[in-house]
Amino acid sequence: MKGKLAGLALTILVTSLAIATAHAQSTSDTTSTSANLSQPTDPGVQSGNRNTGAGLASLSANNGSLEFFQNGQTRFQEVEVVSGGANNGLGPRFNSISCSSCHAQPAVGGTGPATNPQFTFTNGPQPRVAPVSSTPFFITANGPTREARFPFFLESNGDANTNAPNGGVEDLFTVTGRSDAGSCTLQQPPFQEAAEANDIIFRIPTPTFGAGLVENLDDSTLLNNQASNLNNNVGVEGTFNHNGNDGTIARFGWKAQNKSLELFAGEAYNVEMGISNEIFTQDRPLPEEDQLGTGLPAECLNLDGTGYPEDTTNFSATTGANQFATNASIPSDVVQFAMFMRLLAAPQPGPVVLNGKTVSQTTINDGASLFSSVGCATCHNSVINSTQQSAFTASLSGQPVNAFSDFEIHHMGTNLADNVSQGGAGGDQFRTAPLWGLGQRIFLLHDGRTTNLIGAIEAHASNGSEANNVVDNFNDLQNFQQQEILDFLRSL
Repeated sequence: MKGKLAGLALTILVTSLAIATAHAQSTSDTTSTSANLSQPTDPGVQSGNRNTGAGLASLSANNGSLEFFQNGQTRFQEVEVVSGGANNGLGPRFNSISCSSCHAQPAVGGTGPATNPQFTFTNGPQPRVAPVSSTPFFITANGPTREARFPFFLESNGDANTNAPNGGVEDLFTVTGRSDAGSCTLQQPPFQEAAEANDIIFRIPTPTFGAGLVENLDDSTLLNNQASNLNNNVGVEGTFNHNGNDGTIARFGWKAQNKSLELFAGEAYNVEMGISNEIFTQDRPLPEEDQLGTGLPAECLNLDGTGYPEDTTNFSATTGANQFATNASIPSDVVQFAMFMRLLAAPQPGPVVLNGKTVSQTTINDGASLFSSVGCATCHNSVINSTQQSAFTASLSGQPVNAFSDFEIHHMGTNLADNVSQGGAGGDQFRTAPLWGLGQRIFLLHDGRTTNLIGAIEAHASNGSEANNVVDNFNDLQNFQQQEILDFLRSL
């Protein structure tokens, strides 16, 4: 769609966006504060630089991987329009206008920021991103960046039809009223009606740091790791979601529904921004429009006027002896989004500040030991060894993956269940969320319902959850021991 190779002169990754001041902690004297607290306290989002650089440490400029990374990062931050601009294809419906608007905390590629960009789309200065749309009630200025889904289709009387599973994304905004959208006229989904029917759930963006290492774990390594995990005394089982085409283990998304980073990027481009691409080649109607057999109205198709897919490999004609090489060297946005995520460095552990004082490394180490002994590490494996050989760059080969995840899906019980099935993952099954980078994450759990680690831990316990025994073990600890676990988690 764009075919830009002029990457920005970027500094190291983490300088792109700072953590919101309201969520940062200041540093002071080094001490062990945990034993002095009567009640355990989440240290909160930590400040500082926890990413080691722009991409994986050993990216080689000689094979072009650094150039690909920088080019992909540039595209990741570009703002999309409907037509007539540099980056066309937005809509007809969308949740956001760039990848980085949702993946921004603590730096480009992360998760949702403290200030929600979605809130400004209809409340910001003119011209507005979504001039006719209204801001859904669940989108707030300082709340999580969200997408919405209806687990079941709504009946004409407004009730949820539990015999008709839905689960598809209900995009928040439409391009109706934009000067670059022609006469396209669309209504927003009935969010309030769905809420009254108790038929709406939310998802927040997953961080993409270290995604290339996760993609490069072969199935045998994951299966061997699973066999080791099953040898536990806390009632944890777990299985894998699988790709529907070749049957191999999928690993990206809240339910591990996507197999590869290109599939992950292509789906997000189509679903979150409405941009058709080489993987998802048509404009996407809402689930209701497909169910009712109407699809999108004709005036809302091909809005950028160039045909489908809107994001493609660049076939623009050039002149000169190197014409073929020049044309063939400009991949689509989806390819470059995937390359950026693939080469994005994993976050590194860092110091923890609690109540103005730096927590000692001894306390953090004790927390790591307790994290394992109570059973948290049964799912949140501290390391999986190791990645297969990579044809992209040597820095992806033979590496340990310190993600604190097994990449399996687990039954999480009635409290976290969203009644949405994706691939082989049922309504209460979720991928073990990787915890690397947790120290600088603001919104927690799949729907961003809490910013507090204690609330997130307790939410793991409910009827049918595999984590019940583990949460009981955590609750049986003394307060200072619980604090040590919280300190450890915010060090990640």
